[in-house]
Amino acid sequence: MTSSEKYLGFIKDLPAGVKLVAVSKTKTEEEIMQVYDAGQRLFGENKVQELVRKYEKLPRDIEWHLIGHLQTNKVKYVAPFVGMIHSADSLKLLKSINKEARKNDRIIKCLLQFHIAEEDTKFGLSREEVEEILNSEEYKKFENIEVCGVMGMATFTEDMEHVRREFISLKAIFEWLRKDFFAAQTQFKEISMGMSDDYHIAIEEGSTMIRVGSAIFGDRNY
Repeated sequence: MTSSEKYLGFIKDLPAGVKLVAVSKTKTEEEIMQVYDAGQRLFGENKVQELVRKYEKLPRDIEWHLIGHLQTNKVKYVAPFVGMIHSADSLKLLKSINKEARKNDRIIKCLLQFHIAEEDTKFGLSREEVEEILNSEEYKKFENIEVCGVMGMATFTEDMEHVRREFISLKAIFEWLRKDFFAAQTQFKEISMGMSDDYHIAIEEGSTMIRVGSAIFGDRNY
């Protein structure tokens, strides 16, 4: 089955209100175009260099999301065009995004990434850290970022009930932030959780945005 056929089958069963970020990391421009030609316009990349290269070569109506860990010194490369940054995980990074967005006369949409997994390798904020950021005078002065919601990655495990508990915890964080910090901001509505192995559970627990690669494109190319 081709990537376009997999995509069409996948999108047919996606509930209304859930966005698909087609994760195209390690995929060629030709493979991405198969899914583009089938109708997908929202793609996600993990690495800045790969994202910039694909942005320059592929159609300009693609909305690119950066879903991987982002270093502050690389923000400038994606700031002119990125649709959303899923991995805002520090005040320092938010400051850099705001600065580069201002240089490009843009407002960049961001998600706050939370550490919900039991793995030490995952990046992300704690409740205490995000509360400190959102209450800081520095954050309140940012005019070129728009925080649109939260993102998290579950533990890599076959125990789907464990994964479900982590997704439930991210949904609870989202509801807390919306009530206490973003009540007046209608753009705060996204919960980015769920990948190829666990997106069904993520959707059941309130995901509005799933990041799916191998279920559409097949295994990664290395």
